This record gives sequence, C-alpha cells and structure tokens, in this order.
Amino acid sequence: MTPPPAPRIVGRDPLPTAVAGAWPQGGEPETWLLSVSRYTAAMDAGAPGTILDAEERERASKFLRAEDRERYTAAHLGLRELLGAYLGMAPADVPFTREDCPGCGGPHGRPAVSGTPLHFNMSHAGDLVLFAFAGSPVGVDVEKLQPASVVEQVAESLHPKERAELNALAPADRPAAFARCWTRKEAYLKGLGTGLSRDPAVNYVGTGLSAVPVGPWAMTDIPVDGVIAGSSGYAAAMALLTSLPHA
Repeated sequence: MTPPPAPRIVGRDPLPTAVAGAWPQGGEPETWLLSVSRYTAAMDAGAPGTILDAEERERASKFLRAEDRERYTAAHLGLRELLGAYLGMAPADVPFTREDCPGCGGPHGRPAVSGTPLHFNMSHAGDLVLFAFAGSPVGVDVEKLQPASVVEQVAESLHPKERAELNALAPADRPAAFARCWTRKEAYLKGLGTGLSRDPAVNYVGTGLSAVPVGPWAMTDIPVDGVIAGSSGYAAAMALLTSLPHA
C-alpha cells in the first residue's frame, strides 16, 4: 500500500481550494494536522455559533477548562470545514451520523456522514488535532508522550508481547515505544468503531519502529513530531482497512 501523505497544517484560507472536489478514492488516505492555538487565534468569533450544531455547542459549553473547550471547538470546526470542502457543501450542513457499534450493535460506532462513501476520523491531544480521510474505514490517534511512571501503569493493559518488548528496553526508551504502540492500538480500535470498549490487550500492534498490521488493517505511524510549531513531544498513528476480511 502507498504510504499516506505527510500531515499538512489546516489553515482557514487555503482549506476549501486545497481539497474541494478531490476527496480520497480507493482507500488512499489524506491526513491533516491542526494547531489548536493557531486555529483558534485565526477563527472568526461567530463561527462556533453558526457552524457547529446544537449538540456540539452544548457539549462544548460543558467543558470546565477553557483549553478543553477550545480544543473541542477547534477540532469540530476543522472537521466540518474539511468535510464541507471535500463534499462540496457548507460546513454547517454536513450531516453527521454514527454507525452501529460492531461490539454491541448500539448507535455509537464510527462517525460517518450520511449518504457518502467518504470515511474519516479525528483525534486530539494537547495543542494538536489529527484528521484522516479515506475511501475505506480509517482510524487515527495522537497522544502526548507520557512520563515513565504513566507508561509503567498503562502498559499493564497492552498485549503480553508488547509488555515484554517494553520491559526489554532501557527505561529512557520506553515512553516513545509505548506511545508508538498506544497510538497504533487506539487508531485500530477507533477504525473498528469499538474504541476502548474492546480490550486493548487482544491485538498485537508492536512497540518497534515498524508498525504491525492487524488482519486487513494496515498500521502507519504519522510523523507529527515537530511538523508545526509546538508539536514536539507527540506520537500519532493511523489504521486503514485495506481489504474486507475473508468469511
């Protein structure tokens, strides 16, 4: 599979002309990287009220911390702008829906847009939001690198092989290896539509420099570290469904 293009900075002005009428076909993904602080500074103050729907506005208003509210607002405005540009419609008119969860059948699976085969996913952490768009199901995750104490605690939820790989590393090398593993794992689970309701220890994605595919899902590490100002100390990954599993 051809690797995805390098992440690009989402800007308000070039965004519509950059992608209009050229959404990904045949499973080839496109990825976009957004800086929350830069996007918020350039944002029209009235945009949240005119572009986000009532549910999004209500959810944004419930965040107690301003930084969480800004991150959520920027992520959802950016997503609507990108989808609107890809699909040739106003950002406010993008008709979001949820697919059925493959685990329980409830209406909380992968996010989708009604009436289009365009697949998408997004993730945010710190000052970054990562988006992916493709012609087949896709999941992404971006995370800030965690201190060794957090890695040691959360690593217990990984696949046994992944835990063994981490334990074999020098302590200083574990945070980066854990971040590679965790972002691949979350991207895969988001691509499936289950999220962390599925045990992250079930599937092996690896902690090394080469991502390990899971069945028909290809894993790709996304090089976000240092791509834009303030993006150091992050890891990201994408999972893309490349073929339907055999019956």
